[in-house]
Amino acid sequence: MAQKNETPTLLLSLLITIGLIGAGAWWFTRSGSGVGDLLGRETSGSSTPGSDSSSAPPPAPVADNFAGVPNVPSGLFSYGGSTTWAPIRGQIDPVIQSVWSGYQLRYTNPPLGETPGSASGIRMLLDNQLTFAQSSRSLNPQEYQEAEQRGFTLREIPVALEGIAIAVNPNLNLPGLTLDQLRDIYTGQITNWSQVGGPNLPITPYSRRVNDGGTVEFFVANILGGQNFGSNISFIDTTTQALREVSTNPGGIYYASAPEIVGQCTVKPLPLGARSGDSFVAPYVEPLIVGSQCGGSAERTQLNFNAFQTGAYPITRRLFVVVKQNGQIDQQAGEAYANLLLTDQGQALIEESGFVRIR
Repeated sequence: MAQKNETPTLLLSLLITIGLIGAGAWWFTRSGSGVGDLLGRETSGSSTPGSDSSSAPPPAPVADNFAGVPNVPSGLFSYGGSTTWAPIRGQIDPVIQSVWSGYQLRYTNPPLGETPGSASGIRMLLDNQLTFAQSSRSLNPQEYQEAEQRGFTLREIPVALEGIAIAVNPNLNLPGLTLDQLRDIYTGQITNWSQVGGPNLPITPYSRRVNDGGTVEFFVANILGGQNFGSNISFIDTTTQALREVSTNPGGIYYASAPEIVGQCTVKPLPLGARSGDSFVAPYVEPLIVGSQCGGSAERTQLNFNAFQTGAYPITRRLFVVVKQNGQIDQQAGEAYANLLLTDQGQALIEESGFVRIR
């Protein structure tokens, strides 16, 4: 029997297959659903309202130094918020303005005598009283929701890392505290230093009030686990006042941003240890590298940057520039400020100010 020639059939099948592949590629391109677009959507970094985007990496720097940052607008821009940011405002912002003289920054306190802090700064941003805000905590779901109700969204841009330090009287003889012990002190379950291996001495915990700033909100959420302060807390208005009290009270204890405590000669930063169950997961870790700043030596006491970066020190957090996403000059000014701090020059100055570079 003669064998049937299958060549025309094979050629026809091949042509049909090529046509189908080509049509699919044409549709995929026209629909905007190419591989690059899908990857872009996955890594865009947009924040879902109510989500904690503090785990997202910082944006890539747009320049090496202040002079190279694009789209820095001219005008007078009001900003405010976290008191933790004071060293950055005092040391870095003047350098920014020396490079960009038209980009004028004005720190604005909250109205009616309200205490400055992350919460008040974000609230002022929502009320159109600020161009952008500085925060020492992540945005909460209510703030995202309020922004949406006003017709815009908020974006938090991480620019630095810092640690929370625990200050005690210099004469207190104690190797350190675990996070569990710190929590129990501030919830009123531990009231004497003898309960944590110290002298027989009543503990006087100092704190600012919950609404006074992002540091307090962070401490309550992350150290106290959302529990209320104990009835033994002595509330204080400012960190300066609290450190003065601790320096004269042998049983005093206070928490604050590490740059506000490390290097002070009148108080002592206390080493901290994490705890998992009933056993340590790490030894006590100092928030500082011990020098002799208070003893007259040229060697200065410095923050333990490596422990903050690696997470060996158990209380660290990010600092954020909070920007209004409204397509207007406020957004441009806020994003420019974050971009300036994320340059190599900005990160180096952040470290000089006592914070930890984020990249």
